[in-house]
Amino acid sequence: MNLANLERSFGRRLARVTTNAVVARPGLWRGFRWLMRAQFDRLAPNWDAMRRPEAFAALERALEALPAAPKRVLDLGTGTGLAAFIAARRFPDTEVVGVDLADAMIDQARQRTPLELAERVRFQQADASRLPFKDGSFELVQLANMIPFFDELARVTAPGGHAVFLFSAGPETPIWVPPERLRRELGSHGFTDFADFEDEGGTALLARRGERL
Repeated sequence: MNLANLERSFGRRLARVTTNAVVARPGLWRGFRWLMRAQFDRLAPNWDAMRRPEAFAALERALEALPAAPKRVLDLGTGTGLAAFIAARRFPDTEVVGVDLADAMIDQARQRTPLELAERVRFQQADASRLPFKDGSFELVQLANMIPFFDELARVTAPGGHAVFLFSAGPETPIWVPPERLRRELGSHGFTDFADFEDEGGTALLARRGERL
């Protein structure tokens, strides 16, 4: 195995170990944060080349199922902004905010923002476990291959709004949470009306936040 493959294998294992640990015990994120940030800063220049063209197919299906276009979308763990751009194109009157822990990812996202989306899509560095937004700021929060922090997710999702989770390679995605665990955690945070989607090997879960917690 060459060095690049060794690094890729280590990165996948780190992502899965971190996800499992943090979903079970969110306080452990403090110990993993710097490792994940360093890894994604390093991967940022080549991130898009690592994505399959059809990686977001299940996300597209979930977005199609929304009952109405959201006014504001938060794309957590935005990376180079690919999922944020998908949301912006689908909802042409919607403001989209993409956040990522890795500064290098945010730099790439800003550089790659199409001119026709520049007025509605913005990116900023932020930690998903401590988001710099007011309660109920977004009608849609989307996470594409992203570790969920359920307290913050519920806090920033507007009552009656939605959250959507994409795992682009299904259970083979390095950052993956089993659907039964997602439903249990989301249910305990006031989400209902779960809907599952599959396409091109990816899976997505759509959930609606209740009017009250």
